[in-house]
Amino acid sequence: MKFLVLALDFDGTIAQQDVLDPEVRKAISELRRRGIVVIIVTGRIISDLRRVCGDLHFVDAVVAENGAFIEFPDSGYSMSLAASAPAALLKELRNCGIVHSVGESIVEADSGDAPRILAILQRLELPMTLLFNRGRVMVLPQAVSKATGLQRALMILRLSAHNAVGIGDAENDHELLRVCELGLAVDWGSNALKAVADYVLPGNGPPAVAPYIRELAARGILPLPKHTRRQLILGHTEDGKPFSLAVRGRNVLIAGDSGSGKSWVAGLLCEQLILYGYSLCIIDPEGDYISLEALPGVVVYGGNDPLPRPRELIHALRHSDVSIVINMSHTPHEQKLEYVKTALPALAELRRRTGLPHRIVVDEAHYFLQDEESRRLLDFELSGYTLVTYRASSLSPEARRACQAIIVTRESGPEEIEDLASLCVRCGPGKTANDWNRLFQNLVVGEAVVLPVTEEAQGDAEKIHLKPRLTPHVRHLAKYIDVPVSGNRAFVFWKNGVLADKRAQTLNEFVNVIEHSAVKDLDSHLRHKDFSRWISGVFGDYALASLVRDQEEDYVTDGHADTVQNIAQEIRSRYEFTQEQHDADAI
Repeated sequence: MKFLVLALDFDGTIAQQDVLDPEVRKAISELRRRGIVVIIVTGRIISDLRRVCGDLHFVDAVVAENGAFIEFPDSGYSMSLAASAPAALLKELRNCGIVHSVGESIVEADSGDAPRILAILQRLELPMTLLFNRGRVMVLPQAVSKATGLQRALMILRLSAHNAVGIGDAENDHELLRVCELGLAVDWGSNALKAVADYVLPGNGPPAVAPYIRELAARGILPLPKHTRRQLILGHTEDGKPFSLAVRGRNVLIAGDSGSGKSWVAGLLCEQLILYGYSLCIIDPEGDYISLEALPGVVVYGGNDPLPRPRELIHALRHSDVSIVINMSHTPHEQKLEYVKTALPALAELRRRTGLPHRIVVDEAHYFLQDEESRRLLDFELSGYTLVTYRASSLSPEARRACQAIIVTRESGPEEIEDLASLCVRCGPGKTANDWNRLFQNLVVGEAVVLPVTEEAQGDAEKIHLKPRLTPHVRHLAKYIDVPVSGNRAFVFWKNGVLADKRAQTLNEFVNVIEHSAVKDLDSHLRHKDFSRWISGVFGDYALASLVRDQEEDYVTDGHADTVQNIAQEIRSRYEFTQEQHDADAI
C-alpha cells in the first residue's frame, strides 16, 4: 500500500507544553515536498491551536476539536462538522462554577469535573458524550471522533485512510489509529493505546517521531504490521474454527479446476475489501463479478458497452471509495489480450501516483501473465494483486513466486498439482505427491485449501469450508449448457441397481436422457437426490440445484409422476431464459 497521508496527534505526540518539536516540523516540510499530505488531528479547540502554533500553513489540513472542526490552511476554507454546544449546557456549567472553554462544537474542562458535567447532561437529556484526554475532558456531540473528522478531510482531498499512517499518544486517539491503515502509538503514551496499536514507536518523547516519519517517507510504502485489525473471513477449518486472512498489500493466487469455485473465493474476498472501503479494479474476462455492483461504490464497465479506455479508468478511480469491474464477457479473446496489456500498466502507473486502486484482481490470469509478460504488466513492488487461474503452471515463475498467499479449490490436473506443491517447498518439510493429489482432488465445491506459503496457514495446508457470499455469484449459464465436463464428472445413470448404458457430460445431454426415460427407471436417482447434487457439485449452480432438490423431495413425499418433466422444465427454463436475456442484451 502506497504511503500518501500522515495524520498526527499534536499534544504529547509531536508537541510538549505547547511547543511543536522543531525536528518534527522540519520532517513535515520534507514529507510535503515529497507529495505526502500531512494532517494535524487534535482535540484542541481551533483557536487554541492557532495560539500555540501561529501559522498553520506548515500542514495541509487540521482536524480540530476531536473531529468536530476541519480547516485547510492554504485555502482558508474551514467548516464545523457538528452543532454548536447547546446554550442550556453552557448556562448550567456557568451556574455550577465549572471552568470551561468553548470551541466551535465542543466544550473542554478539567477531567475532575467530569462527574458534575455528566450529571448536567443527564439532567438536560442532551445527546452528548464525554471523552478524556489525560487531565482534560471534552464534551462532544455523539458520533463525533477524530476518525469522522479525518475521513471528512480525506474525502475532500480525494484521499483514502487506507493510504494513511496515524500516530497518537492518548485516550482520544483510539479512533484515529483505528481508521488509518497503519495506526502507531508512541512508547511514552497511553498503555491502553499501545495495546491496540499496529506498532509502537519507540522513544522518550516527540523528538523520536521525526526520524521515523522520514524513514517512512523514504520507503514510500506502508510497512506490513505482523498483526492487523482488518480480517477477511474465508470460512472455517475442519474442526470448526474460523479462518481469516489479514488484510495486507500482498499478492494472492487463487487456483483450481474450471468450475471449482475460484471466482467464488475471489468474489468473497472482494466483497469484504469493498465493504472495508478499499478501492478495487477487477479484470473480469467472463463476467463473473458483475453482481458486485450491488455493493456501495462499485461500477461495472464493458459488457455490451465498449471497454473503458485507460484514461476513463483513471478518471473513474479518482475517488478512493470507488471500485471498478471491467466486464469483458462480450469481447473477443484477442481483443481481451490486447486490452489487458494496455490496462494493467496504466493501473500500475496510477497506483504509483495516487495509491489507487488498492487491489487489482485479474481473473483468467493465465491468458495475460505468461512468460515475461507479468514483469511488464504487474508492479510487484507495490503488490496488491489477486491472480485467479485454472492453470497456475502457465503463469510466469516471477508471478508465482511473488504470491504470499495461495488458495486452491478442487484441482485434478497432475501437472497443476505438482506445480502448486512446488510452491510450498520453501516452507520446510512438506507432503508427498500422493498427499497433495488426495488433498486437491477430493475437494468439493464450497471447499478450498490454503497453502503453507500463506502465513495464516502456520506452515501447513489448511482445508477450509468457505463462508457464504453477500452478493450472488454470477455464472453465465449459457456458456456452460453445451460445454462437456470431464469423463469422471459426467452423470452416470443406473437402472434397478445396474449400470445403464447412458452418460451425460453436458446439461443438454442430461435433459435429453431424463426426458426420454421412464420415471420408474430414475426412481433411485430421485430418492437419493442425485440430480441436484450433480448440478450443484459439478456446475456450481446452487439456485438451480435448489429448485431440482424441491422436485426430488416432492417425489419422495408424494411420488409425482410428472417430477422428471418438471426437472427438465426447470433446467430448460433457466438456460433458455439466460440465452434469451443474453440475446436481448446484444440487441
